[in-house]
Amino acid sequence: MIRRNLMKLAAAGMVASTALMGGAALAQDVIKIGSIAPKTGPLAGGAAVTQWPNVELWAKLVNERGGLNVGGTQMMLEVVEYDDKTNPGEHIKLAQRLAEQDKVDFVIAPYGTGFNIAAAPIYGRYGYPVIAVSAITDKMDELTSRYPNLFFTLGTTTAFINGVAEILVEQRDAGVIGNEVAMVNVADAFGIELADIARSRFAEEGFDIVYDKSYPLGTPDLSPVMKGAKDSGAKAFVAWSYPPDSFGLAEQAIIEDLDVSLYYSAVATSFPAFKGAYGNKINNVLGAGGTNVDDPKIAEYRAAHEEKTGKVADYWASANTYAAMQILEQAIEGAGTLDKETVTQYIKDNSFDTVMGDLSFENNVSNTFWSVGQWQDGVFRGVKGSDVEGAVPVRAKEGWAE
Repeated sequence: MIRRNLMKLAAAGMVASTALMGGAALAQDVIKIGSIAPKTGPLAGGAAVTQWPNVELWAKLVNERGGLNVGGTQMMLEVVEYDDKTNPGEHIKLAQRLAEQDKVDFVIAPYGTGFNIAAAPIYGRYGYPVIAVSAITDKMDELTSRYPNLFFTLGTTTAFINGVAEILVEQRDAGVIGNEVAMVNVADAFGIELADIARSRFAEEGFDIVYDKSYPLGTPDLSPVMKGAKDSGAKAFVAWSYPPDSFGLAEQAIIEDLDVSLYYSAVATSFPAFKGAYGNKINNVLGAGGTNVDDPKIAEYRAAHEEKTGKVADYWASANTYAAMQILEQAIEGAGTLDKETVTQYIKDNSFDTVMGDLSFENNVSNTFWSVGQWQDGVFRGVKGSDVEGAVPVRAKEGWAE
């Protein structure tokens, strides 16, 4: 009999750690879970909020209740973690190591759209079911037909843009904004695809993108970007942004006193640290995703997240990331085996009770998701989504004062 306790990274530079919590288990009664995501590099901050705490939470809760029942055998989780350093090539190399050296039974999806797309072939080669959470693309049909083990939960690029477009139209009809929009994007797979589709979608609704600017991931100084947006005179600002730049853009909007009635930035807008950094100045700022914070399941999840990890969950992808792991655990138990092909088919054929509600997949894509949320009186609430409940009305942005 052996006993292993949860091991946290002692330092940011540590490459891998394993976790097996709660109770003793025979070596063969262990399910090895591989998880590769940034601990360093430009996307490390986002993964530290959304990805890694939920891996920790899931493993702790599963093992505290005695592990998973796999065909009548209780099996504990052991998590093998690696830092991909925000480098797709490094991620692919480590994925091969997970499969061939660590021989993990299952994997947790990568962090970021570009990484999920880049890593799909390697995980497909080894047959791992991958429930992609932090991935938004209009190439889902193409990807899932090529990689039948790949699943998506956050909706397509077009669905996200449609949520923003609906709000733009509503606010224009209400006389809050005009036809002019300032739009910027991070120059990676996520931002480029969103911006490309947004250009045509916004034009269909009669909007004129009077400022259109991209910037590299990790750009340290976004003041020129925001100055350009301000000079455009548009009353609507839309940024297809990732965590570092969502913060940087907000900081510059406050410094420049950007005079808009609609302000949207994408990933990380829902982070508690976003409000922590800017307080009530970000009241009525719109962002990607959201949750129904009044849902008892979400409230219970958020409480457990803080208790077990010591960190506050974000208001969007955190719960979705945890839901993806709930799907995996229910599929393993439902299939009653660690056979990857059988578990993959179980995911295709069944619905799952998660913190985000009952989730199921049609052609490997879930149609239940939030697309847009908004900070309202200190809480980030869902305002647009697909097959969700609890959406609240959008409010106009009125300055950047506390």
